Amino acid sequence: MRSSPLVGRTVAVTGAARGLGAAMARELAGRGARVALLGHEKAALEELAASLPGPALAVEVDVTDPAALTAAARTVRSGLGRPSAVVANAGIAEGGPFLGTDPATWRRVIDVNLTGSAQTARAFLPDLLDAAGYFLQIASLASIGAAPLMSAYCASKAGAEAFAHALRAEVAHRGVAVGIAYLNWTDTDMIRDADRHAVLRELRAHMPAPARRVHPVHTVAARLVDGLERRRTTVYAPAWLRLTQPVRGALPPLVLRVSRRALPRMEAGHPIQHTGPLGAGGLADRAVGEPRA
Repeated sequence: MRSSPLVGRTVAVTGAARGLGAAMARELAGRGARVALLGHEKAALEELAASLPGPALAVEVDVTDPAALTAAARTVRSGLGRPSAVVANAGIAEGGPFLGTDPATWRRVIDVNLTGSAQTARAFLPDLLDAAGYFLQIASLASIGAAPLMSAYCASKAGAEAFAHALRAEVAHRGVAVGIAYLNWTDTDMIRDADRHAVLRELRAHMPAPARRVHPVHTVAARLVDGLERRRTTVYAPAWLRLTQPVRGALPPLVLRVSRRALPRMEAGHPIQHTGPLGAGGLADRAVGEPRA
């Protein structure tokens, strides 16, 4: 194993019970880190912790609960030591026409993906300030170019990107680095569930060939941990996503042009239904934080 700056360091990952969070936890542990696994599904977190090669701690917490996150940070600190890196990965998604979306469900996506990331930073920032640490915000291609039928997810990821930019400027002089990870389609249960819904499957099919490809979760996790080791300002998975930054201003009119052609055909074929929370992670979040209007 090559030497890693993560050896013996504590790293906290939210949304760690499955998908990208679990894959990152395995990659981090494989490089010698002590990993704090935060999220719903305590049994899954504990099973993952037991399977990792080094010290690991499972902490059940809802990232939208500030008091619970503060308590979780104390648990991590006492169990594994002060974290020197934190990954704000917890996220949920749902799809469908905005007008037909339940307002509480729409708001829950914002609360988890955006507010939850900010609350995660708030809970762990004292540790990162003490360690001159690193905060990695998991964003998305949706942060750069919004798509129809995914309004809550796109709004939350664009907001999370803006939050990370603001936080970086605020804490850089105190030695804390803030990175943003831009991801495309990744092979998680959320994306597999999205493909079960015709409208989201067709939405992906209308994207350019490189943009519609689904990438293995372990490959994405390895790339993100590479960026974490190097305290990168930006991490792109896949690497070609960096090419969207210079042309991001051109993406909204391009999406509009495609949508004007594609959505009428999709609506004519079958009514576009709301998907509800996507994947097992989305269902687990609903069980914990059942939205109320």
